Amino acid sequence: MAYAAAAGGMNAAASAVSGVLALQRTLVWLVGACGAVVFIEPSPYEIATLLATVAFFATGLRLQLVFMPLVLALFLLNIGYTICAIPLLGQTEVASWIATSWYMAVTVVFFAMVLSEDTAARLEMLRRGLVVGAMVAAISAVAGYFHLVPDGNDLLTLYGRARGTFKDPNVLGAFLILPSLFVLQSVVLERPGMAIRNAIAFAIMALAILLAFSRAAWGGLVLTAAFMLALMVLTSRSNTQRSRIIIMTVVAATLGLALIAVLLSFDATAEMFKQRASFDQSYDEGRFGRFGRHILGADMALDLPFGIGPLQFHRYFPEDTHNSYLNAFMSGGWLSGVLYPALVFTTVVIGFRHVFVRVPWQRTYLAVFSAFVGTVGESFVIDTDHWRHFWMMLGAMWGMIAAAQAYKVPAETPVVPAQIPVSAEPSAS
Repeated sequence: MAYAAAAGGMNAAASAVSGVLALQRTLVWLVGACGAVVFIEPSPYEIATLLATVAFFATGLRLQLVFMPLVLALFLLNIGYTICAIPLLGQTEVASWIATSWYMAVTVVFFAMVLSEDTAARLEMLRRGLVVGAMVAAISAVAGYFHLVPDGNDLLTLYGRARGTFKDPNVLGAFLILPSLFVLQSVVLERPGMAIRNAIAFAIMALAILLAFSRAAWGGLVLTAAFMLALMVLTSRSNTQRSRIIIMTVVAATLGLALIAVLLSFDATAEMFKQRASFDQSYDEGRFGRFGRHILGADMALDLPFGIGPLQFHRYFPEDTHNSYLNAFMSGGWLSGVLYPALVFTTVVIGFRHVFVRVPWQRTYLAVFSAFVGTVGESFVIDTDHWRHFWMMLGAMWGMIAAAQAYKVPAETPVVPAQIPVSAEPSAS
């Protein structure tokens, strides 16, 4: 009887642990899926993230020592912003900007802590959630552009450009890049049935990116996809897999060019494409154009250790900075101006060093790392410092890097990994 009671208690405890894991993974999926709906505030993403944060802290979440540099950098970055905003806090938009910056910092640490444990399973749920959310956003964008939703044109498009469930077409295009890389991986690696299904998903996302008419998103998708596929070839475990990746990449590129050719047969689409694809844009050229402002703003930043405060750049120049690194100097002075690029580029460097670490989630890591590097590059020409998915990727990078330490061991020293992954490869979308 005592043995039976003990066994019953153990089964109940195991069942409780299993239930907690299931809840945690479901919340990670929910956060990923809600990341695509941000045209209202507070958005579903904020609500889902808050619920997940409360649930994870209630069921167990550890702040590892490895995250202390990240926490310190984020804290000082926002201290810089806050100090420079003190004279401006009477302005509602400035106070909201500061609150958002602190919130984004908290989400970074949250994702880092969450993905440093139960990493393979939670990453898989985040991947699936992001793909589902991206499909909702992409289908909405395409439907809005082609007037398939009654009275939905004003809601789903902006200035003739698809925006779907986002406020800005540029942010829609940028958000869709990471989910596009996820499904592209399935296209080049999965069996035919799964590959075809994911190819359809990739075509819809790519079409939405094209119809957003964001030059940065166009270039971002092409460059990050090429970068990721190159890393996949370099890290592949067999020549057969390498050959498949290369062949499927050529096929996907050919079909993509065919899709673009079909779209350009429509006069309205062709005209918008010609206009947006031009490098001869009035807001890019001249002394006060995008790149002229970068030079003038950088010179100005050298003389202002406390910056000019958040959202003040347009008071000195015709438009905003359109450069996240310059914006850090302008909004938070030298403290934030130094810490922001230091944090971002340190993550890139450390990320490169972990590309070839054999972890069970290496495939997902390559997609996240490629999209993150793409956004880091894009930050030179656009303000990305409040993009939710950018901070999500930053936190995910730190979480995956922390979890990978258990797998970085000398080849001659056999060791059992610290965690047992749910699956060696994520399943298809």
